[in-house]
Amino acid sequence: MEFSFELGNLNIVQKAHVYAMAAHSAVGQKRKYTNEPYIVHPAAVAQLVSTVPNATEDMVAAAYLHDVIEDTGCTFTDIHMAFGIDIAGMVDWLTDKSTASDGNRATRKAIDRARIAMAPPEVHTIKLCDVISNCTSIKEHDPKFAVTYFEEKRLLLEVLTKGDPVMYQRAKDLVL
Repeated sequence: MEFSFELGNLNIVQKAHVYAMAAHSAVGQKRKYTNEPYIVHPAAVAQLVSTVPNATEDMVAAAYLHDVIEDTGCTFTDIHMAFGIDIAGMVDWLTDKSTASDGNRATRKAIDRARIAMAPPEVHTIKLCDVISNCTSIKEHDPKFAVTYFEEKRLLLEVLTKGDPVMYQRAKDLVL
């Protein structure tokens, strides 16, 4: 997906923020429960990532972009061309690869869990921040679905062991 604005004068984090905002806006994506612009979620994840000791600008940029491939018309190649292989690689790890043809929701979640288990520690940290953001929202707005969602996240936490320990504990405390 190409955008008609220039991103050249921005630092990598600002560029990722603007890119993600444009990509999610281009498809009209809104937050499910609040109808806010979708960028609210990636921005929350990026903010959490930025608080992690040793977080890099590439990690924060990938946090902004973590849902772009999954939810918009952007591809891995688009992200690679705009942000380079390191950020594109993190975003790729964060993108669910299972499809409806793989089976029911539980089967698809197991496939995606097995895949992210192999991801590097930086990706685990970003995913932990994503879990924190999503769990907070779902707990507040959809307590009934939270029962199912939190069980999925408890299983996910079993494989996100290479991430930041503080974020791991925060995520664990939310889903218990």
